[in-house]
Amino acid sequence: MRPTRWRRSTHVAVGVVVLALVAAVVAVAAILTGRQSSDAAAAKPAPPAATASPEITPVDMSAPTPTVGGLAAALAPALANPDLGEITGRVTDASTGAQLWEQDADTPMQPASVNKVLTTAAALLTLDRGARLTTTVVASDQQPGLVVLKGGGDTTLSDAPAGTDTWYKGAARISDLADQIRQSGVRVTAVAVDTSAYTGPTMAPGWDPSDIGGGDIAPMEPVMLDCGRIQPATVDSRRTTTPALEAGKALAVALKVDPSTVTVSATRLAQFGGRQIAQVQSAPLIERLRQMMNESDNVMAESIAREVADQLNHSQSFDGGVQSVLGQLQSIGIDTSGAKLVDSSGLSVFDRLTARTLDGVVTAASGTTEPKLRPLVDLLPVAGGSGTLSNRYLDTESGRAAAGWLRAKTGSLTGTNALAGIVTDASGRVLTFALLSNNAGATGRTAIDAVAAVLRSCGCGA
Repeated sequence: MRPTRWRRSTHVAVGVVVLALVAAVVAVAAILTGRQSSDAAAAKPAPPAATASPEITPVDMSAPTPTVGGLAAALAPALANPDLGEITGRVTDASTGAQLWEQDADTPMQPASVNKVLTTAAALLTLDRGARLTTTVVASDQQPGLVVLKGGGDTTLSDAPAGTDTWYKGAARISDLADQIRQSGVRVTAVAVDTSAYTGPTMAPGWDPSDIGGGDIAPMEPVMLDCGRIQPATVDSRRTTTPALEAGKALAVALKVDPSTVTVSATRLAQFGGRQIAQVQSAPLIERLRQMMNESDNVMAESIAREVADQLNHSQSFDGGVQSVLGQLQSIGIDTSGAKLVDSSGLSVFDRLTARTLDGVVTAASGTTEPKLRPLVDLLPVAGGSGTLSNRYLDTESGRAAAGWLRAKTGSLTGTNALAGIVTDASGRVLTFALLSNNAGATGRTAIDAVAAVLRSCGCGA
């Protein structure tokens, strides 16, 4: 969600639909005219060429703001669903920043992946949108034939062959490193991996080791293949427990070195002398943020938080990432007093955030005082259209009414559902919101979607 694009972004889906309808009409017309005889076609003049006039309609700034009472009354039936469990939330007028509704907005709740909103905001505040991470290879002076793969924090490096799509768009490739090494003239007999860029534990408190096999996380090391995915092209791929080692083995194989001899060290192997003979760079930050937010990728979130920490001269660790993210938000006036975080992805069961903090970030991104945050609006998944919301808001009348008009980051763990985002209500007023549900029942996810859908259909203006 973004600059004045934040106000326009809710209308983009409508423009796309209009264009799709125009295309369909043109296609049908072509089919029908194609069925006419050649004599009839010759007898009739050719119809004028079809034209389309797509446009983005700005939000009506004079649209009425929902009243506090009207919004509360509209939300009440959806909030009464017992499958929401414990529910907290906040709704704000995006233009004025005025709070329109809140329920226990200062109560710390388990956020799940909606925590990535904070990580993204901190990255936009701290880093250039075009920032890239560099992975290098150094040839050792002390041990001829040894090359050191030095991780620089790019967890999206891929082993995919040249010309083959990678899971992560614009990812750097092991094959490019191998080509550069061969061109350097170094005869490689051994490969080592330097993981010293990251410090501290590789797994956060509250992470379940079974989530590695489940495909949700990998131990955090500063170089890995496809964020640790074992099957790079499979959405639910398991992750590896030894990501840096696997990256080193892939480089060894590409250089025809025995992969079983690859070693990994957290000490700075490259500092003992040597010359850089190869390097590759990740996709730009904005592309990595887009994929991280749409797919809710935990490894990407943790690596981006470390990128923020490094820029601020903090340790590239779980603690350094959390401190850096919260510190950057505090610097622009976001209330983070209720935040208790141990990671930057939201996967830990020990994480706690308040609806006030989450809504505050989205509101800041929707306003005019923090232009660096504006891209956040466009990075949020679209209800019924993209990312983790692509298959939601399509099964009910109220949900379909919100599809295309609501954008939000999702959060889902056992018993936890969360949404934080932006929506244009039926009157044309833009609202920001944050909803956190803990101890939810079986239909908790659809229940929280129903609450957010009310914000689209309400039109509770004076």
